[in-house]
Amino acid sequence: MTPPRLPGGRGNRRAEHVTDTRRALVDAARTQFADRGYAATGTEDIVAAARVTRGALYHHFRDKADLFRAVMAECAQEMAERLVEQETRRARDGQEDAWQLLRTGFQSFLDACTDPDFQRIVLVEGPAVLGHNAWDALVEQHGYLLLAEVLTEAIGDGRIDALPVAPLTRMLAALISEASLYIARADDHEAARREAGLVLDRLLVGLTRPPADGAGGA
Repeated sequence: MTPPRLPGGRGNRRAEHVTDTRRALVDAARTQFADRGYAATGTEDIVAAARVTRGALYHHFRDKADLFRAVMAECAQEMAERLVEQETRRARDGQEDAWQLLRTGFQSFLDACTDPDFQRIVLVEGPAVLGHNAWDALVEQHGYLLLAEVLTEAIGDGRIDALPVAPLTRMLAALISEASLYIARADDHEAARREAGLVLDRLLVGLTRPPADGAGGA
């Protein structure tokens, strides 16, 4: 007896092939952009590494810049998810309040800025290829909402001054953005990381309200 044919089988296989092709292009481009940089990477290098045709590349992406935008977005998304997972675990431990979690979270992000792929693709090549607005858009997409929530909680806890959250969020996001670019563009990334972390945390301490009894610190 012949088994019944499942509807949509050919369509499913085609969809899987399309997904696999796009995945191969993004993976190949990510490796090439991280190793060689955007300008030194040609579309012929990418399609050869992905083992697809040039037509397949232009089916999924308008041009090399569009493919780079997808790679940059993926790198930023992965880093954001990694940091959120890390800080969520720390919050579950219950050893730090919202404000302290934010301070340590900022330091964790600066650590991430020394990751070679993230550094070159997102921080160095991204603004150069797509303009600084592309980096600003990623900060807004992955950071604004969470940052605003933590600041609101810290104000509610009485840990920092009761400042307007919307401008405070944008200014702190700009601060962390500039710190990350400072690290990425420095000749000595590790030294820049230490310097940026020191300055950033000192600025954050300025927002902290002293305990009611006047004892203790930030």
